[in-house]
Amino acid sequence: MIPEFPRMKPVEITDRDQVNRYLDACQPEICELTFANIYIWRHWEKPQLTLINENLCIFCQPPDELPYFLEPVGNNRLEETVKACLSVAPRLSRVSEKFLKKIRTRYNTREDRDNFDYVYSTEELANLKGKKYDGKRNLIRKFEQNHRGEIRALTDSELEGCLKLVERWEASSPQENRTMDERGRAAAQAIKEALVNFGLLGLSGKVAIIDNEVEGFCLGEKLNRETVVVHVELASREIAGLHQFLNRECARTIWQEYKYINREQDAGIPGLRQAKLSYHPAFLVKKYDISK
Repeated sequence: MIPEFPRMKPVEITDRDQVNRYLDACQPEICELTFANIYIWRHWEKPQLTLINENLCIFCQPPDELPYFLEPVGNNRLEETVKACLSVAPRLSRVSEKFLKKIRTRYNTREDRDNFDYVYSTEELANLKGKKYDGKRNLIRKFEQNHRGEIRALTDSELEGCLKLVERWEASSPQENRTMDERGRAAAQAIKEALVNFGLLGLSGKVAIIDNEVEGFCLGEKLNRETVVVHVELASREIAGLHQFLNRECARTIWQEYKYINREQDAGIPGLRQAKLSYHPAFLVKKYDISK
């Protein structure tokens, strides 16, 4: 059971159902607020759970930034809840505009552009219509001319191939995409956690098979009634057009029931920001830090 504040507990897989009850009632819009995301990043973020005024509060202590609470999950006495959070942490971080509108107390507020979520129209990503997607369609066309890619559902039988692809990705990652070596290793560990525990975490996924080898995969889950959040999408860098092909096929199949696809943030990495903007998001979910 999640303890009452000021007691806290590290997140464990056995917390899944209780955490999900809070999240389902809240219908979050930020990518951080899924149990899977909290769990797979636990070695880096060191999240701890507590209940304040019957709201779920998640305290994080990553090694590369100041400790913070995520926005409280719930609607009970939020002014008091935020005050309690700021009594033990210097800030709340990754706070959505939706949550900010719920509290009246004025705090120091800072826009956190590096953590804005990119949200896309599923229909647009599935069809890639219009001049703005010419480059994407050309890459997919070249891929389809040169390769016979098969997209299939992620099952236990593909896990070994997916894990091998993560190892290749980690070894060949450009320094720009690592941000820091430690964070790069943490990202690889989080992806492996997501793969190994995908069933327990309620994640769904697809794999791209070329010449009997896993050359790409994606993993995601429901974020709210209209939105799926894609936690991982990885494709071999050596195969031109594969990433674009995988992205389109997932929008056409596994994510088609959702109106929107949240593809998380760019972490301030220039190349990643350019890539995410090149798919023309429908909107960005803004996030903020708030402090006393």
